[in-house]
Amino acid sequence: MARKTSPSKQPTPTTVFFVRHGKTPTTGQSLPGRAPGLHLADDGVVQAERAAERLAELTRVDALYCSPLERTRETAKPIGKALGLRPKTERGLLECDFGEWTGATLKDLFELPEWRTVQKAPSQFRFPGGESFTEMQARATGAVDKLCKQHPGGTIVCVSHADVIKAIMAQAMGTHIDLFQRIVISTCSISAVAYTTDGPIVLAVNSTGGSLKELVPS
Repeated sequence: MARKTSPSKQPTPTTVFFVRHGKTPTTGQSLPGRAPGLHLADDGVVQAERAAERLAELTRVDALYCSPLERTRETAKPIGKALGLRPKTERGLLECDFGEWTGATLKDLFELPEWRTVQKAPSQFRFPGGESFTEMQARATGAVDKLCKQHPGGTIVCVSHADVIKAIMAQAMGTHIDLFQRIVISTCSISAVAYTTDGPIVLAVNSTGGSLKELVPS
């Protein structure tokens, strides 16, 4: 008689919570990029503290990572305090390199003919002296993959930037980078993805309130 075999148990997914940094004095006004010296506004500090409170409700968080820039490190600080974790810097979560566009006002950029390409076909554009969104996405998703391998079956928090998180979420959804501008990532919003052996499962996008404890793969 043939011996019955029980189905193998699937490994526990690694859940990643992505937090955009809090509001800064230039949010919605310019493209700060990787320029140093940009700190959280007072409103951004309050947002970071609220995000920390929400994340502290989770049963378990194994590690906290952030981009090297001041605004992400300042957002990660209260989160780390609430979770009892020391934020670790991960360069893969760094803002897109906007090159010569770094520091430009959005008002001026709106007037450029290239701006429509940035919005409608970003895969076709590389920032002068910088990187493309396609390159940014490959860098960021590669970093997330590395972190998931370091924390198999765990839960981690990554504090990063709007475009970076949008690109990560687009990849998780199976959405082409040319459509990633349709995703909204607000300051200090929280998005979540469960990375399984069968692929990513998107649990939340741009969450700005409510409990995170019930976010589990269905």
